[in-house]
Amino acid sequence: MAAFHSSFILSLLLMLSFSSIHMSLAARNLLQTVPTIPSLPTTLPPLPTIPTIPAIPVIPTIPTIPPIPSLPMPTLPTMPTVPQLTLPPLPATSLPTIPTMIPSIPTIPTTMPTIPFFSPPPSN
Repeated sequence: MAAFHSSFILSLLLMLSFSSIHMSLAARNLLQTVPTIPSLPTTLPPLPTIPTIPAIPVIPTIPTIPPIPSLPMPTLPTMPTVPQLTLPPLPATSLPTIPTMIPSIPTIPTTMPTIPFFSPPPSN
């Protein structure tokens, strides 16, 4: 089974190499050929003629529309009266007093406190 697998991969590599050889030879052949450039005409073609615009047709006038008959306005029912609402009086509350003295802001220490270390062991 392993022999079949390795021979299959070998055949795929061989096929890939042959196809790339043919491709490289075809590309080399195309690069070696000299393309022929078509010559450009020296005179320009004539400009197209502008078509003539047809005359504007006459628009017929719109006939007058008869006036719409006026219909009598229907009478509307009377609006009912809405009772007036009276709100109870609000209790008189006094606003709290605003403090006049502003508390002081604590200061931030600028020095770093020292960390206590053990003393080094005695040397011999």
